[in-house]
Amino acid sequence: MEKVLAINSGSSSLKFKLFVMPAEEVIAAGKIERIGIKDSRVEIKYGLGQKYEKVEDIKDHKVAVDLLMKLLIKLEIIRDYMEINGVGHRVVAGGEYFKHSEIVDDEVIRKIEEIQDLAPLHNPANLIGIKAFKEILPYVCSVVVFDTAFHQTMPEENYIYSVPYEWYEKLGIRRYGAHGTSHRYVANEAQKLLNQPLKDLKLISCHLGAGASICAIKNGKSFNTSMGFTPLAGLTMATRSGDVDASAIAYAMDHLGISSIDEMLEILNKQSGLLGISGVSSDMRDVSQAARAGNHRAALAGQIFERTVVDYIGQYIAEMGGVDGIIFTAGIGENSVSLRAHIVEKLAYLGIELDAGENSKRGINNIISTPNSNVTVMRIMTDEEVMIARDVVALEASQAD
Repeated sequence: MEKVLAINSGSSSLKFKLFVMPAEEVIAAGKIERIGIKDSRVEIKYGLGQKYEKVEDIKDHKVAVDLLMKLLIKLEIIRDYMEINGVGHRVVAGGEYFKHSEIVDDEVIRKIEEIQDLAPLHNPANLIGIKAFKEILPYVCSVVVFDTAFHQTMPEENYIYSVPYEWYEKLGIRRYGAHGTSHRYVANEAQKLLNQPLKDLKLISCHLGAGASICAIKNGKSFNTSMGFTPLAGLTMATRSGDVDASAIAYAMDHLGISSIDEMLEILNKQSGLLGISGVSSDMRDVSQAARAGNHRAALAGQIFERTVVDYIGQYIAEMGGVDGIIFTAGIGENSVSLRAHIVEKLAYLGIELDAGENSKRGINNIISTPNSNVTVMRIMTDEEVMIARDVVALEASQAD
């Protein structure tokens, strides 16, 4: 038995789960938010329903990591740092360098630094967390798990853009995707619900949260995915636009007096999506509530979100030549009963019928289509952290060999 930390570092946050492996038992989980901002918040859940909360100023990620490790001892979750056997870090973009998870060394860090422009909102923050933990826990096996790695199996015709081929050869411009760790996890869980080997299945995984993407999974491998060169492309998201005609962007810049592409990317990444359409909120719960109260733009935002999901599902069914299972996962996908119902209703032409009773259940992995449906529809709770912990254990064992 060993203890493994799974880490997700954001630009101003640090989220973690501490596992006992290989039992995959979570003995502590929490987050530190508003790092580098006044009134940082610390929250740790552990033991039998115990919870630690505190508000204090935390100036940077190194301080946050140091505080977290000291709290693990203070709260008697661990006795000393030597109990931690491994640390796994989520990294959004691995480019073409990384086709699977890797043990951290200087060369791995250099390559992540080299391609951080592929995920400018994520990779720099991920790197901060990696370096902070390496300094405090230099003796443990440190592993990076890439969101893009799962999608490295896509065929060339699904990742090359219709632009001059030199853009790919010289600049690496192509579809990379994201959320691969989540798609990989739920695909493995789906085979259990379907009681069929993953290698024999055609699945469509709908990771619907603040960031959202859809993945076509054929014979256990990523076949196509909705996010592109960066996580901006694809579905309508909380604050991201998803797919937009590039000419419309140039037109808007010209007519709105926007001279900086950085300013436009800020708008597309942080002021668009559900927030931009509804004018209400980036949170689907707030948007749905406003829609029920008669707000037309909020209702429109929800309809557009659902339509983009249905669009990609239809595309991927055609590309794979059929589908055995459709998966809903992540914050919206797992929790919105009405959204799942609306999307399944739009897919009725496939011979899918919703089981309303199963669809209304919460917090479990289950099949939400009726037994006589031609396609099995599932709600599966994603767990990217346990995938990270599994990869740490596997790589640690390979290193020992």
